[in-house]
Amino acid sequence: MTSNREIHLASRPQGWPTEDTFRLVETEVPTPGPGQIVVRNQYMSVDPYMRGRMNDVKSYVPPFALDAPLDGAAIGEVVASEAVDIAVGTTVLHGLGWREYALLDAAAARPVDPSVAPVSAYLSVLGMTGLTAYAGLLEVAAMKPGETVFVSAAAGAVGSLVGQIAKLKGAGRVIGSAGSPAKVERLRALGFDAAFDYHDGVRESLRAAAPDGVDVYFDNVGGDHLEAAILAMNLHGRAAICGMIAQYNATEPPAAPRNLALVIGKRLTLRGFLVNDHNDVRAAFVRDVSGWLHDGTLSYDETIVDGIENAPAAFLGLLRGDNLGKMLVKV
Repeated sequence: MTSNREIHLASRPQGWPTEDTFRLVETEVPTPGPGQIVVRNQYMSVDPYMRGRMNDVKSYVPPFALDAPLDGAAIGEVVASEAVDIAVGTTVLHGLGWREYALLDAAAARPVDPSVAPVSAYLSVLGMTGLTAYAGLLEVAAMKPGETVFVSAAAGAVGSLVGQIAKLKGAGRVIGSAGSPAKVERLRALGFDAAFDYHDGVRESLRAAAPDGVDVYFDNVGGDHLEAAILAMNLHGRAAICGMIAQYNATEPPAAPRNLALVIGKRLTLRGFLVNDHNDVRAAFVRDVSGWLHDGTLSYDETIVDGIENAPAAFLGLLRGDNLGKMLVKV
Protein backbone atom coordinates (compact mmCIF):
# COMPACT_ATOMS: atom_id res chain seq x y z
CA MET A 1 0.00 0.00 0.00
CA THR A 2 1.26 3.49 -0.85
CA SER A 3 -1.85 5.48 0.11
CA ASN A 4 -2.57 6.60 3.64
CA ARG A 5 -5.77 8.34 4.76
CA GLU A 6 -5.85 10.68 7.76
CA ILE A 7 -8.46 12.80 9.52
CA HIS A 8 -7.34 16.41 9.96
CA LEU A 9 -8.85 19.19 12.06
CA ALA A 10 -10.25 21.60 9.49
CA SER A 11 -11.63 24.25 11.89
CA ARG A 12 -12.10 24.95 15.58
CA PRO A 13 -15.74 24.42 16.52
CA GLN A 14 -17.82 26.93 18.43
CA GLY A 15 -20.23 24.80 20.43
CA TRP A 16 -21.01 21.44 18.86
CA PRO A 17 -18.56 20.12 16.23
CA THR A 18 -19.96 19.15 12.84
CA GLU A 19 -18.72 17.01 9.96
CA ASP A 20 -17.15 20.21 8.53
CA THR A 21 -14.89 20.38 11.58
CA PHE A 22 -12.94 17.48 10.03
CA ARG A 23 -11.26 16.79 6.71
CA LEU A 24 -10.28 13.44 5.15
CA VAL A 25 -6.80 13.79 3.65
CA GLU A 26 -4.87 11.31 1.50
CA THR A 27 -1.10 11.10 1.95
CA GLU A 28 1.66 8.60 1.24
CA VAL A 29 2.44 5.75 3.60
CA PRO A 30 5.43 6.94 5.66
CA THR A 31 8.86 5.30 5.66
CA PRO A 32 10.56 4.65 9.01
CA GLY A 33 13.91 6.14 9.93
CA PRO A 34 16.37 4.75 12.48
CA GLY A 35 14.57 3.63 15.65
CA GLN A 36 11.14 4.10 14.07
CA ILE A 37 8.26 1.84 13.09
CA VAL A 38 5.23 2.11 10.81
CA VAL A 39 1.98 0.71 12.21
CA ARG A 40 -1.07 -0.27 10.17
CA ASN A 41 -3.80 0.78 12.59
CA GLN A 42 -6.58 -1.73 13.20
CA TYR A 43 -8.68 0.13 15.77
CA MET A 44 -8.65 3.69 17.12
CA SER A 45 -10.40 5.26 20.07
CA VAL A 46 -12.61 8.33 20.13
CA ASP A 47 -12.96 9.90 23.58
CA PRO A 48 -14.80 12.85 25.14
CA TYR A 49 -11.57 14.62 26.17
CA MET A 50 -10.77 15.11 22.48
CA ARG A 51 -13.45 17.80 22.29
CA GLY A 52 -11.41 20.03 24.59
CA ARG A 53 -8.32 19.60 22.43
CA MET A 54 -10.20 21.11 19.49
CA ASN A 55 -10.14 24.46 21.29
CA ASP A 56 -7.02 26.60 21.14
CA VAL A 57 -6.67 26.91 24.91
CA LYS A 58 -4.04 25.86 27.42
CA SER A 59 -4.85 22.57 29.13
CA TYR A 60 -3.21 19.43 30.47
CA VAL A 61 -2.58 18.28 26.88
CA PRO A 62 -1.77 20.49 23.87
CA PRO A 63 -4.62 21.42 21.52
CA PHE A 64 -4.94 19.70 18.16
CA ALA A 65 -3.26 21.65 15.36
CA LEU A 66 -5.32 22.94 12.47
CA ASP A 67 -4.76 21.24 9.10
CA ALA A 68 -2.92 18.35 10.76
CA PRO A 69 -4.03 14.88 11.82
CA LEU A 70 -5.74 14.46 15.17
CA ASP A 71 -4.27 11.86 17.50
CA GLY A 72 -5.40 9.45 20.19
CA ALA A 73 -5.09 5.87 21.33
CA ALA A 74 -4.82 3.23 18.61
CA ILE A 75 -3.70 -0.35 18.15
CA GLY A 76 -2.31 -2.04 15.09
CA GLU A 77 0.33 -4.22 13.46
CA VAL A 78 3.88 -3.14 12.69
CA VAL A 79 4.36 -3.30 8.91
CA ALA A 80 7.84 -1.71 8.69
CA SER A 81 10.53 -1.41 11.32
CA GLU A 82 13.94 0.17 11.71
CA ALA A 83 13.97 -0.57 15.44
CA VAL A 84 15.97 -3.43 16.93
CA ASP A 85 13.42 -4.27 19.65
CA ILE A 86 10.12 -4.28 17.69
CA ALA A 87 9.79 -6.63 14.73
CA VAL A 88 7.44 -6.51 11.79
CA GLY A 89 4.22 -8.33 12.72
CA THR A 90 4.18 -7.14 16.34
CA THR A 91 0.88 -5.78 17.63
CA VAL A 92 1.41 -2.46 19.42
CA LEU A 93 -0.59 0.09 21.36
CA HIS A 94 0.29 3.74 20.69
CA GLY A 95 -1.04 7.30 20.53
CA LEU A 96 -1.33 8.11 16.82
CA GLY A 97 -4.87 7.26 15.84
CA TRP A 98 -7.06 9.08 13.29
CA ARG A 99 -4.96 7.68 10.42
CA GLU A 100 -4.52 4.37 8.63
CA TYR A 101 -0.72 4.23 8.93
CA ALA A 102 1.23 5.75 11.83
CA LEU A 103 4.95 6.57 11.90
CA LEU A 104 6.39 6.72 15.40
CA ASP A 105 9.46 6.10 17.49
CA ALA A 106 9.57 2.54 18.76
CA ALA A 107 9.86 3.86 22.32
CA ALA A 108 6.36 5.37 21.97
CA ALA A 109 4.76 1.98 21.23
CA ARG A 110 3.81 -0.74 23.72
CA PRO A 111 3.74 -4.31 22.38
CA VAL A 112 0.71 -6.36 23.46
CA ASP A 113 -0.25 -10.00 23.10
CA PRO A 114 -3.23 -10.40 20.73
CA SER A 115 -3.78 -13.97 21.93
CA VAL A 116 -4.75 -12.80 25.44
CA ALA A 117 -7.81 -10.82 24.37
CA PRO A 118 -9.32 -9.26 21.24
CA VAL A 119 -7.05 -6.39 20.24
CA SER A 120 -9.87 -3.87 20.67
CA ALA A 121 -9.96 -4.72 24.39
CA TYR A 122 -6.58 -3.01 24.82
CA LEU A 123 -8.36 0.26 23.96
CA SER A 124 -11.22 -0.40 26.36
CA VAL A 125 -11.40 -2.72 29.35
CA LEU A 126 -7.67 -3.59 29.38
CA GLY A 127 -6.51 -0.10 28.41
CA MET A 128 -6.82 3.52 29.53
CA THR A 129 -10.59 3.17 29.88
CA GLY A 130 -10.35 0.30 32.34
CA LEU A 131 -7.52 1.90 34.33
CA THR A 132 -9.51 5.14 34.57
CA ALA A 133 -12.45 3.29 36.09
CA TYR A 134 -10.28 1.24 38.44
CA ALA A 135 -8.03 4.04 39.70
CA GLY A 136 -10.78 6.63 39.90
CA LEU A 137 -13.04 4.44 42.02
CA LEU A 138 -10.48 2.74 44.26
CA GLU A 139 -7.64 5.29 44.52
CA VAL A 140 -9.20 8.71 43.96
CA ALA A 141 -12.58 8.10 45.60
CA ALA A 142 -11.18 5.40 47.92
CA MET A 143 -14.39 3.36 47.91
CA LYS A 144 -14.85 1.12 50.92
CA PRO A 145 -16.91 -2.10 51.12
CA GLY A 146 -20.53 -1.49 52.00
CA GLU A 147 -20.68 2.05 50.61
CA THR A 148 -23.25 3.42 48.16
CA VAL A 149 -21.80 4.45 44.80
CA PHE A 150 -23.43 6.65 42.16
CA VAL A 151 -22.04 6.70 38.60
CA SER A 152 -23.11 9.16 35.89
CA ALA A 153 -22.97 8.25 32.19
CA ALA A 154 -22.95 4.73 33.57
CA ALA A 155 -23.58 2.98 30.24
CA GLY A 156 -20.47 4.54 28.73
CA ALA A 157 -17.03 3.02 28.45
CA VAL A 158 -15.74 4.11 31.86
CA GLY A 159 -19.00 4.25 33.79
CA SER A 160 -20.10 0.71 32.97
CA LEU A 161 -16.82 -0.61 34.34
CA VAL A 162 -16.92 1.59 37.45
CA GLY A 163 -20.26 0.13 38.49
CA GLN A 164 -19.16 -3.45 37.99
CA ILE A 165 -15.82 -2.94 39.75
CA ALA A 166 -17.64 -1.33 42.66
CA LYS A 167 -19.81 -4.43 43.06
CA LEU A 168 -16.83 -6.75 42.72
CA LYS A 169 -14.99 -4.77 45.42
CA GLY A 170 -17.90 -4.99 47.85
CA ALA A 171 -20.00 -1.87 47.40
CA GLY A 172 -23.28 -2.08 49.27
CA ARG A 173 -25.34 -0.39 46.56
CA VAL A 174 -24.46 0.86 43.05
CA ILE A 175 -26.63 3.33 41.13
CA GLY A 176 -26.18 4.49 37.55
CA SER A 177 -27.68 7.16 35.32
CA ALA A 178 -27.97 6.78 31.55
CA GLY A 179 -29.68 8.43 28.62
CA SER A 180 -32.29 5.93 27.42
CA PRO A 181 -34.51 3.10 28.70
CA ALA A 182 -32.40 0.57 26.77
CA LYS A 183 -29.24 1.76 28.50
CA VAL A 184 -30.97 1.63 31.87
CA GLU A 185 -31.89 -2.00 31.22
CA ARG A 186 -28.28 -2.74 30.25
CA LEU A 187 -27.05 -1.32 33.55
CA ARG A 188 -29.40 -3.59 35.45
CA ALA A 189 -28.14 -6.56 33.44
CA LEU A 190 -24.58 -5.58 34.40
CA GLY A 191 -25.48 -5.83 38.08
CA PHE A 192 -26.28 -2.23 39.03
CA ASP A 193 -28.70 -2.24 41.98
CA ALA A 194 -30.61 0.71 40.54
CA ALA A 195 -30.51 2.73 37.34
CA PHE A 196 -32.47 5.63 35.91
CA ASP A 197 -32.89 7.67 32.75
CA TYR A 198 -31.62 11.17 33.52
CA HIS A 199 -34.31 12.64 31.27
CA ASP A 200 -36.76 11.72 34.06
CA GLY A 201 -35.03 14.16 36.43
CA VAL A 202 -31.65 13.55 38.04
CA ARG A 203 -32.32 14.92 41.51
CA GLU A 204 -35.63 13.15 42.01
CA SER A 205 -34.41 9.87 40.48
CA LEU A 206 -31.26 9.81 42.59
CA ARG A 207 -33.19 10.54 45.77
CA ALA A 208 -35.49 7.58 45.05
CA ALA A 209 -32.60 5.27 44.16
CA ALA A 210 -30.44 6.25 47.16
CA PRO A 211 -32.79 6.93 50.10
CA ASP A 212 -29.88 6.55 52.54
CA GLY A 213 -27.59 8.86 50.59
CA VAL A 214 -24.47 8.44 48.48
CA ASP A 215 -20.94 7.86 49.77
CA VAL A 216 -19.02 7.88 46.46
CA TYR A 217 -19.86 9.70 43.25
CA PHE A 218 -17.98 8.94 40.01
CA ASP A 219 -18.63 11.96 37.81
CA ASN A 220 -18.49 11.75 34.02
CA VAL A 221 -21.09 14.45 33.37
CA GLY A 222 -20.89 17.47 35.70
CA GLY A 223 -23.71 20.03 35.65
CA ASP A 224 -27.02 18.86 37.07
CA HIS A 225 -25.58 15.42 37.90
CA LEU A 226 -22.89 16.91 40.11
CA GLU A 227 -25.44 19.18 41.77
CA ALA A 228 -27.72 16.23 42.50
CA ALA A 229 -24.83 14.15 43.81
CA ILE A 230 -23.68 16.90 46.19
CA LEU A 231 -27.22 17.12 47.56
CA ALA A 232 -27.42 13.34 48.02
CA MET A 233 -23.93 12.73 49.42
CA ASN A 234 -23.43 11.70 53.03
CA LEU A 235 -20.97 13.22 55.48
CA HIS A 236 -17.38 12.77 54.28
CA GLY A 237 -18.54 11.64 50.84
CA ARG A 238 -16.01 11.59 48.01
CA ALA A 239 -16.43 12.42 44.34
CA ALA A 240 -13.94 11.38 41.67
CA ILE A 241 -14.28 13.96 38.89
CA CYS A 242 -13.36 12.14 35.68
CA GLY A 243 -15.20 14.24 33.08
CA MET A 244 -17.92 16.82 32.51
CA ILE A 245 -19.35 15.92 29.13
CA ALA A 246 -22.51 17.96 29.76
CA GLN A 247 -20.58 21.19 29.23
CA TYR A 248 -17.92 20.26 26.63
CA ASN A 249 -19.93 21.88 23.84
CA ALA A 250 -21.49 24.65 25.93
CA THR A 251 -21.13 28.24 24.77
CA GLU A 252 -22.44 29.69 28.06
CA PRO A 253 -21.26 29.06 31.66
CA PRO A 254 -22.96 26.01 33.23
CA ALA A 255 -26.03 26.66 35.40
CA ALA A 256 -25.08 23.98 37.91
CA PRO A 257 -23.86 23.04 40.45
CA ARG A 258 -25.46 25.81 42.50
CA ASN A 259 -25.06 24.11 45.88
CA LEU A 260 -21.29 24.00 46.37
CA ALA A 261 -21.69 25.48 49.86
CA LEU A 262 -22.88 22.03 50.96
CA VAL A 263 -19.30 20.80 50.46
CA ILE A 264 -18.41 22.63 53.68
CA GLY A 265 -20.99 21.27 56.09
CA LYS A 266 -20.87 17.77 54.64
CA ARG A 267 -17.04 17.79 54.61
CA LEU A 268 -17.07 16.46 51.06
CA THR A 269 -14.05 15.76 48.88
CA LEU A 270 -14.35 16.60 45.17
CA ARG A 271 -11.18 15.47 43.44
CA GLY A 272 -10.36 15.74 39.78
CA PHE A 273 -7.91 13.24 38.30
CA LEU A 274 -6.04 12.15 35.19
CA VAL A 275 -5.44 8.49 34.55
CA ASN A 276 -1.75 9.00 33.75
CA ASP A 277 -1.16 9.98 37.37
CA HIS A 278 -2.08 6.47 38.50
CA ASN A 279 0.26 4.16 36.63
CA ASP A 280 1.42 2.85 40.00
CA VAL A 281 -1.76 0.76 40.24
CA ARG A 282 -1.48 -0.66 36.71
CA ALA A 283 -0.16 -4.03 37.92
CA ALA A 284 -3.06 -4.45 40.36
CA PHE A 285 -5.48 -3.31 37.66
CA VAL A 286 -4.20 -5.85 35.13
CA ARG A 287 -4.26 -8.64 37.73
CA ASP A 288 -7.79 -7.92 38.89
CA VAL A 289 -9.38 -7.16 35.51
CA SER A 290 -7.71 -10.10 33.76
CA GLY A 291 -9.02 -12.40 36.47
CA TRP A 292 -12.55 -10.99 36.28
CA LEU A 293 -12.60 -11.30 32.50
CA HIS A 294 -11.32 -14.87 32.71
CA ASP A 295 -13.98 -15.98 35.18
CA GLY A 296 -16.76 -14.03 33.48
CA THR A 297 -17.62 -11.69 36.35
CA LEU A 298 -16.77 -8.53 34.39
CA SER A 299 -18.42 -7.62 31.08
CA TYR A 300 -17.66 -4.82 28.65
CA ASP A 301 -19.49 -3.30 25.70
CA GLU A 302 -18.05 -1.86 22.50
CA THR A 303 -19.71 0.19 19.78
CA ILE A 304 -17.61 -0.18 16.62
CA VAL A 305 -17.86 2.10 13.57
CA ASP A 306 -16.22 0.80 10.41
CA GLY A 307 -13.82 2.89 8.31
CA ILE A 308 -11.43 5.77 8.97
CA GLU A 309 -13.67 8.01 6.87
CA ASN A 310 -16.40 7.53 9.48
CA ALA A 311 -14.24 8.49 12.47
CA PRO A 312 -15.76 12.01 12.66
CA ALA A 313 -19.27 10.53 12.69
CA ALA A 314 -18.20 8.15 15.47
CA PHE A 315 -16.87 11.05 17.52
CA LEU A 316 -20.04 13.10 17.03
CA GLY A 317 -22.10 10.05 17.97
CA LEU A 318 -20.06 9.70 21.15
CA LEU A 319 -20.87 13.28 22.14
CA ARG A 320 -24.56 12.60 21.53
CA GLY A 321 -24.42 9.42 23.63
CA ASP A 322 -25.09 7.04 20.75
CA ASN A 323 -22.60 4.49 22.06
CA LEU A 324 -23.02 1.61 24.47
CA GLY A 325 -19.69 1.10 26.22
CA LYS A 326 -16.51 2.04 24.36
CA MET A 327 -16.79 3.85 21.03
CA LEU A 328 -14.15 2.55 18.60
CA VAL A 329 -13.38 2.93 14.92
CA LYS A 330 -12.25 -0.13 12.98
CA VAL A 331 -9.69 1.43 10.69
